[in-house]
Amino acid sequence: MSGLFIWQSTKQSTARGAKGETSKNVIVLIGDGMGLPQVTLTRLYAQQYLDRDRLHIDDYLVGTNSTHADRNVESGESGIVTDSAASGTAFATGHKTYNGAIAVTNEEVARPVASVLEAAKEAGKSTGLITTARVTHATPAVYASHVRSRDNENAIASQYADFGLDVILGGGERHFVASDEQAVFGTTKREDGIHLIDAFKENGYEVAHTKEALAQVNGDRLLGLFSDTHIPYNLDRDESVPTLTEQFEAAVRVLEKNDEGFIMMIEGGRIDHAGHANDLHSVVQEMLEFDEVFQAAIDYAERDGHTSVIATADHETGGLTIGSQNIYDAYLDVFEPVTASSEVIGEQLEDATEDEVKQLVKRYTGIDDLSEEELALIMSGQLPDGTVSSYGREGSFNAVIAKRGVFGWTGHGHTGVDVGVYGVGPAAELLRGFHDNTDFAKAAATVLGLDLDKTTETLQARFAYPRFMEADDGTPLFPVQPIAERFDFEVTEDALRGNGEEMKVASDGKTVTHGETTYDVRINEQEMYVPFDVIDVLTKSSLTWDPLSERIVIEDGKSNE
Repeated sequence: MSGLFIWQSTKQSTARGAKGETSKNVIVLIGDGMGLPQVTLTRLYAQQYLDRDRLHIDDYLVGTNSTHADRNVESGESGIVTDSAASGTAFATGHKTYNGAIAVTNEEVARPVASVLEAAKEAGKSTGLITTARVTHATPAVYASHVRSRDNENAIASQYADFGLDVILGGGERHFVASDEQAVFGTTKREDGIHLIDAFKENGYEVAHTKEALAQVNGDRLLGLFSDTHIPYNLDRDESVPTLTEQFEAAVRVLEKNDEGFIMMIEGGRIDHAGHANDLHSVVQEMLEFDEVFQAAIDYAERDGHTSVIATADHETGGLTIGSQNIYDAYLDVFEPVTASSEVIGEQLEDATEDEVKQLVKRYTGIDDLSEEELALIMSGQLPDGTVSSYGREGSFNAVIAKRGVFGWTGHGHTGVDVGVYGVGPAAELLRGFHDNTDFAKAAATVLGLDLDKTTETLQARFAYPRFMEADDGTPLFPVQPIAERFDFEVTEDALRGNGEEMKVASDGKTVTHGETTYDVRINEQEMYVPFDVIDVLTKSSLTWDPLSERIVIEDGKSNE
């Protein structure tokens, strides 16, 4: 045992840096949904089936992060249980926000907050994003875009093109193509007719859609899109799709060309999706892939000598328990034989007859003795407590597997527990012990010598992200009071005044008048909403409305503050 202890200590110390030291490069790894139970389950699997006593990541545990978000100023949602957008904003920018927000503040007129990638780019470093999810999904999005809602993935893709990331690798082609005919994998989700792939090519990007194409890349900028949506689970993936480690190796070849250094974020995005579905075997296989790319990052840091590696999770997903039903055991051999993700199995189960369900379960799991109770549960699409699973028969199938294996799940959502922090180098040293997840961004910025506040000030002088509603014709209407506070004009009961102009408010509150022009307004819950033209007249700044990103663009950079 003493020899093992010495070996472990030596391995951890070789790339360890002291507080106060700097790094030329930072590699950030995010295991989306990777709570400590997911790590434990994967280690148990590795011990039982892979002849390994521990995971790579186990040797680099340095502390824990909190995960809570901000209380939403609009809905009042507490934020105790975060989503990936809010948690991602915290560990990318150092700021708390509300669930659903992508790198903007928790205000009625939200302000953008800069990520470590944005500050790094401003400092001349190269930047990259890698994920097994859509590249426009919440976790990668917080590093290189700003929107009020994480669902606005077309805007996120467009902002990537404007940002100029050096490497983007993952899924989600559907947000980059103008038409179904131009898509390699599926159909488009864009409605604006913009083919972003062309924009990237015009800006010097090599574009790859397969592992073979990725291996041949030798340019200075890289866009790799390997699926129409999320990259398939490991259990379902074919040989044309690169692993996270292969994507990492391709990214490094591009990013390390910059003598100023780089920062990249690598996400194991489908750990979270497997947790949502309560798919035990997919959780393990996605975790193993994440563990491998983590070790690849460590190996790079060891060779390079100037790189910090820091890894964490945004939250735990599913409320996984190892042991349930008051039974002091758990049986991994129940799920180990499963040959496909429950996503694939569930699609086939959904419209199957009872006999077909039995055949499918046997084909994919080897289970040939489904009880009448288990069969009825799968057919019902319910969970053992009698509630309907939001995943339909896929969810009830996973419940059968979990019960047989004596595993438990609290549901299909996130939980509010702390998560582990792992790493080596100066940034990891700053994260020893317990930290808030905002410290994750601050640690990376500190060792790279970045000024997040300065980059944030630049962004906030250019953009504002107001809450709005739509008129019957689709025209956006904005809450006048918070807009007035942001852009410094006066609102009274009978008039709006600013920029040397005055608008009269009608006695019934349904219109405002400026000279010969009358604007229709709307009163919603005793709050006046006005069209954008009203705001433009009343402010000294030159403003335009960006309907795709749903933001106000301050053309002259003056916010009247």
